[in-house]
Amino acid sequence: MPRLNDSMEFGKIGGANGFGFSGIRTEHLGATEYTLVTIAIDVTGSVGGFEAELLRCLKTAVDACKKSPRSDNLLLRVILFSTIYANGVEELHGFKPLADIDPQKDYKQLRTGGGTPLRDACYSAIGAMNAYGKKLSDDDFGVNAIAFIITDGDDNASAATENMIKQEIAQAISGEILESMVSVLIGINAASYKNELEEFQLNVGITQYIDAGDATAGKLARLAEFVSRSIASQSQAMGTGGPSQNISATI
Repeated sequence: MPRLNDSMEFGKIGGANGFGFSGIRTEHLGATEYTLVTIAIDVTGSVGGFEAELLRCLKTAVDACKKSPRSDNLLLRVILFSTIYANGVEELHGFKPLADIDPQKDYKQLRTGGGTPLRDACYSAIGAMNAYGKKLSDDDFGVNAIAFIITDGDDNASAATENMIKQEIAQAISGEILESMVSVLIGINAASYKNELEEFQLNVGITQYIDAGDATAGKLARLAEFVSRSIASQSQAMGTGGPSQNISATI
């Protein structure tokens, strides 16, 4: 990974026209093992109207993770996806320690619009965890991972294929780079796309699909709690040789 600045490095997946990502340089890390966390948020046009609630959900989840006993062992990446961005995916920030993130200041109002590059978001999320996880593993860190992809609809605008995602997920769960990886596809206001999203989840090998229901304040508060609990469970599973068995199938 070439140098980006004094603390972060930049990498790319998918070739010259692929998806970039960044992560803290490993010499700045103080623990011996880490859970990589990716949160991908749909900011397409249909999200307009509840983007403030989604932002609050993100802030609440990250605040809860900062209070976890395992907070020093978490590296978080947040991405937004929509065709309003040049390649469909915008990195809000790369893999960073929670201590370096202030969600109340760092996470600003979400800009919405465009179509849904869901496959691109999944490929970027899983592929970046594989690439950065290999960097950590090569530098003798223990590493596992968990990803959440939050959407309100089916794909209609991606360059990445299902097979590309399937290959990245197969690599992620092989145990050769990451000790384990959990991926969760979450539908918000997505009841009309339930069949398509469940089929996509099964086709590519995402661990589970959860229909979180309507985008109400109560549902999104429960979603934030689910995300923070799931992250804690996957982090606590480090060293067991497998993924957490305590991640709920519902919200």
